[in-house]
Amino acid sequence: MTQYRTLEDALVGEKHISRADLDRTLAERNGLRGGLGWHLVEAGYVSEEALAQCLSRLYDLPLVDLAATVIEPGVLDPFPLERMRRDLFLPLHRVGDRLVVAVADPGNVLLRDDLGHWAGCPVDLVLATRAALVDRLSRVDASQRILNAVTEDFKLEEDDGDEGTISLEAVGDASPTIRLVDTIILTALERRASDIHIVSDEKYVQVKYRMDGMLHPAMDPLDRRHQATIVSRIKIMAELDIAEHRIPQDGRFKLKVRGRSIDFRVSILPSNFGEAVVIRILDKEAITKELADLRLDILGIGEGILRRFRRHIHRPHGMILVTGPTGSGKTTTLYAAISEIHTGLDKIITIEDPIEYQLREVVQIPVNEKKGLTFARGLRSILRHDPDKILVGEIRDPETAQIAVQSALTGHLVFTTVHANNVMDVIGRFLNMGLEPYHFLSSLNCILTQRLVRVLCRACRRPIRHPRESLEELGLDPAQDATRTFYEAAGCESCHASGFRGRTAVAELVEITDAIRTLITDRRPSSEISAAAQAGGTVLLRDAALEKARTGMTTVAEINRVTFGE
Repeated sequence: MTQYRTLEDALVGEKHISRADLDRTLAERNGLRGGLGWHLVEAGYVSEEALAQCLSRLYDLPLVDLAATVIEPGVLDPFPLERMRRDLFLPLHRVGDRLVVAVADPGNVLLRDDLGHWAGCPVDLVLATRAALVDRLSRVDASQRILNAVTEDFKLEEDDGDEGTISLEAVGDASPTIRLVDTIILTALERRASDIHIVSDEKYVQVKYRMDGMLHPAMDPLDRRHQATIVSRIKIMAELDIAEHRIPQDGRFKLKVRGRSIDFRVSILPSNFGEAVVIRILDKEAITKELADLRLDILGIGEGILRRFRRHIHRPHGMILVTGPTGSGKTTTLYAAISEIHTGLDKIITIEDPIEYQLREVVQIPVNEKKGLTFARGLRSILRHDPDKILVGEIRDPETAQIAVQSALTGHLVFTTVHANNVMDVIGRFLNMGLEPYHFLSSLNCILTQRLVRVLCRACRRPIRHPRESLEELGLDPAQDATRTFYEAAGCESCHASGFRGRTAVAELVEITDAIRTLITDRRPSSEISAAAQAGGTVLLRDAALEKARTGMTTVAEINRVTFGE
């Protein structure tokens, strides 16, 4: 039994409001919509927390902190989003065969009946403040729900016909396909995806988003009979040949979304089950805003490594190499380095393929091999423009390597990248290009090897202790990590059920000292060169990555995925 029979009695009895103020509000409330509690809050008589506590005692319901509550993936799907926002309720998770729903007004009897109908099971209510519900509902992925609704007409329907045949109705009525493609793109933007992948197999068309470097399904598989119309719509947007299906095609298009101009690069490739599509999203305005304040500090690289790296990027000449596989953040690191040292007193010129983002007050040249503008030819022209610092997007051939080395030796500071897995591979790559070892090593200041690891979602990560017997298998130190608490991914609506949100860099910096130059010139084993680098202060990539896991920033599994075999 509750102590009070009505909310008015509870508020007065708990001394949250005087009887006179309550009577005044009741008189003013004539003709106003909504519950008494909200009017008292808006009038400043009662706080939301006090109202929630009174409702909790009145209806004998527990209070929940929505900010610390993880919403079970998929539990929101049956519920209309507009109704959730209008009546302020939020399904949270299932307990057995019952659904737990947070509400702000437990006295809404009609809502309770509707919740049971939508859920198809018994419902248990819990209380949350109105502000907490409004905040959490504002972050529900509306675009994903729209995408799921749009794709209902494109689901696979089993029949005895030819699965590769395209129905005339699907081709003739283009509006559902246009709506589907537009919604796929908008959802990708809201979910911070870098790429959209559309591939098919014998029965299905799969749409996936690359988020934080990993592919995640965007929706349920679609019927493959709709593949041709989807690909044709994308070809039209990118101004490609819709009649050509046998050779690869590349194009681009631009959309204005919520006032932002966004570029999309399209690559179409013929495959054994129709054409595969990849759309790269280049949200230059959003990235340029980030680059305005981009500095090395925010990349996640360790403080000790940054201190040594900064020493080299402020030197007047030499070569700074950043290496790693595709998608490891090399270009972003170089942009951050240039942004940090750019004072306006030096002339900085870059040559890139392509120019990913605009740098303020920096001359940026795009490679155009069809017109004869290669890295080597562009770099030769750059040297005639009196630069102080040069960024070469990538060294791919001996001629570019030779010019870059000569530039570093003749008083320029050269930033560049090479696709290689570690320091030894970088050195071997340059020497195999036919460069004179003495000149190359004399020009080289340092080599930064880099990877990106996904960062755990703070809203849903959960602690874990690894059994002692499995520590060595995981690459951990039993003496150091036996009693340590690590974290693993769980998944919630904030991170789109992936368990991760964003990425951070891990790096290994090798400074090319006289001792290391001698070891490389004498062709000593890589183990000796690595030992000398560590003696000079190098922290190995694996150790830098493990430190991220030990501090709870990422998981051991993620570290092993990125630094395996290092």
